[in-house]
Amino acid sequence: QVQLVESGGELVQAGDSLRLSCAASGGTFSSYAMGWFRQAPGKERELVAGIGWSGRSTYYVDSVKGRFTISRDNAKNTVILQMNSLKPEDTAVYYCAARNYVVISDALNVDYWGQGTQVTVSS
Repeated sequence: QVQLVESGGELVQAGDSLRLSCAASGGTFSSYAMGWFRQAPGKERELVAGIGWSGRSTYYVDSVKGRFTISRDNAKNTVILQMNSLKPEDTAVYYCAARNYVVISDALNVDYWGQGTQVTVSS
């Protein structure tokens, strides 16, 4: 019954910044490990960033490390992906994901998905 709704995706220029938000309802947000995936046309869905339920542990795929920051606000049932220095190769549909208690390692162990938000970065 957990629902995840992403927002913030839009068309931007290379070098710009975007802030994606994922609002969660249902369940207990503070017990979820959260993550952001992305999927570009013709490519597999990849884990971009993950954050443990406590917020103390984070993961970033190498291609976004140093540019993207994942954070969460358990009081607001929200997870954020701050994306800086965007590149055309960041263009994809970005999906919010959640798993109860256990950290997310790949798409196969995700319990709940958002419907995605489109991020397009022009060169």
